[in-house]
Amino acid sequence: MEDKKTLMVVAAHPDDPEFGAGGTVAKYVREGWRAVYVICTNGDKGTPDPEMTSERLAVIREQEQKNAAKVLGVSEVVFLGHPDGWLTDSPEFRGELVRLIRKFRPELVITHDPTRKYMGHHDHRITGQVCMDAVFPYCRDHLFYPEHKAEGLTPFKVGEMYLTGAEEPNKYVDITETFDLKMKAIACHVSQVGNRTGDWESWVKARREQAEAMSKERGMPLSEAFHRIEIRK
Repeated sequence: MEDKKTLMVVAAHPDDPEFGAGGTVAKYVREGWRAVYVICTNGDKGTPDPEMTSERLAVIREQEQKNAAKVLGVSEVVFLGHPDGWLTDSPEFRGELVRLIRKFRPELVITHDPTRKYMGHHDHRITGQVCMDAVFPYCRDHLFYPEHKAEGLTPFKVGEMYLTGAEEPNKYVDITETFDLKMKAIACHVSQVGNRTGDWESWVKARREQAEAMSKERGMPLSEAFHRIEIRK
C-alpha cells in the first residue's frame, strides 16, 4: 500500500462526492493524499427522463462517477450497488463499510451529515448514520465483524470525519485553487445536471457566488463547509 495519508468519501449516490466535497478532495489529492470513494447506491432512480429505465440509468451513473473521480484524481471508486432510495441501517450494510474502512485505513472519512432537520434524502441520512457508526465503534473493536480477520483485515481507528450538508459547520476548507476542478467533475454527471442547469456558465457563476458569500467572513475566497468530528483515540 502506498505510503500516503488516505481520505475516504462514503456517499449515498453518484455525484454526491463532487457536490459535497469535490473541491476538498481535489485539494487534498494535490497535497499528496490518496482518495477513495465508496458509492453506496447505484443511483438508478434519479432522473426526470420518462423514457429512462433503472437498468440503463445505473450503468450511466456508474460511468459518470468514474469520469468525475478521474477529474479529481481519486485513486479508487468502490460501488456497493444498493438500489437508490432503499438503504437501511442494517448489520449487513454497516459491515460493508467496516470492511472497507479496515481495508483502506483512512485517516479522514467524509460522509453525509445524518442529523439535518426536517427535509433530507433518506439515503443521505442512512448513509451518514451507518458510516458514523462504522467508524466508531465498529471498525475499531476486533469483536465486531470478526470474519474480517480471515481476509487479513484488522481493526482501525479513523482520526476524523467531515460531514457534508451540515447545518452547523465548524470546518471550512479553502478550495479557491480547486473550485474549477469541482465544477468540471460535477459536469461529468450529465444525467443529473445536463437538463437542470439551463445555461451552464450561469449555473457555475451562481455556485461561485454562493461559495464566495459563505467564505467571505472566513477570510477565504472560496470554500466548502463541513462539520468536523475528531475521533477519540
